[in-house]
Amino acid sequence: MSQARLELVEAAAFTALWEAAPEPVRREHGIRARTIAGAVCTAVAAAPENTMINRVTGLGLREPPTDADLDEIDAFFRDRGVRYAIGISPFAGPDLAARLAARGFEPGYAWMKFRRGVEPPAAVETALRVEEIGPEHWPAFGSVVARGYGMGEFAADWLGAAAGSPSFRLFLAREGDEPAGAGALFVGDGIGWLGLAATVPEHRRKGAQGAILAARVRTAAAAGLRELATETGELVADRPSNSYRNLLRSGFEEQYVRANYLSPVGARRRSKKG
Repeated sequence: MSQARLELVEAAAFTALWEAAPEPVRREHGIRARTIAGAVCTAVAAAPENTMINRVTGLGLREPPTDADLDEIDAFFRDRGVRYAIGISPFAGPDLAARLAARGFEPGYAWMKFRRGVEPPAAVETALRVEEIGPEHWPAFGSVVARGYGMGEFAADWLGAAAGSPSFRLFLAREGDEPAGAGALFVGDGIGWLGLAATVPEHRRKGAQGAILAARVRTAAAAGLRELATETGELVADRPSNSYRNLLRSGFEEQYVRANYLSPVGARRRSKKG
């Protein structure tokens, strides 16, 4: 499999997630997406400093971006009043990082890309109960992810609505009836993307994410997928590494580091939220 597909399935998942936002939530909180030069630009005006979601995914993979494309990308985010990140994979072209640096971008915390086949995962010991959820549990899923990502409650309605997209399969871990953790599987063309993984703070270190990872791998195999992709922050000494270790324990293999370049500080215009 071309490693570029690991990036493109993530971009497709982000597109589907933004498209799933209910229109009232989209309008009130400035949840917008646009494809520019083949890359997916996603913005949330209500979270102007969150570069995990205000970001560009897949730049330089479908076509080389021109300076006009970079101007258009910048205008999209400036109009929404957010700082943003541009993820640059090793396949994005040799001069893109230098061109961004010339525009005042600075390197941020990089991400490691992982892949895995769909062979059966190892058993995970946990007292939590993990299950795929239906529409009746959308609010609980959205609330767990919003809390885990440090986002406002507005995000719960949006992220829970991802269950309404036929491309997403959503999972919850519970202790009794109390939601403890969440995670999603995006079903692409022969490849899946794992994302929206979060654990409620009081339920950390109980095996929620390991169990949810295993459940998603089994579901992906049953759905006929052949490979899975995901990512987490690069392993560095002064950063938490629980997610990184969980992925390795679950059979994922490191593929490459993807740099993140952050737009200049103080370059935001006021959001139009539209």
